[in-house]
Amino acid sequence: MTRAIVLQSTDNVATLIDNTTSGASAELSGARTGAISIVADIPYGHKCAIVALRSGDEILKYGQVIGRAIANIEVGDHVHIHNVEALRARGDR
Repeated sequence: MTRAIVLQSTDNVATLIDNTTSGASAELSGARTGAISIVADIPYGHKCAIVALRSGDEILKYGQVIGRAIANIEVGDHVHIHNVEALRARGDR
């Protein structure tokens, strides 16, 4: 089973600590537990959604806003530059 860490209880993403493929199950550990179904191939170290996100929703990791969804994101989907606008370390804010 794929492993995923949730860093803060308010986070809506988990960090994968294994490579995973669509259809796999990911076991959540850390600030949240349980399991989710992965719906995309996601590399080690990348994020997956642990709740459904709508375009415009804030992405929370470390208990902090790290970005904004620019598309709807399903539970278990890859959360990365193709569907998130970064809001940290941009230099313009």
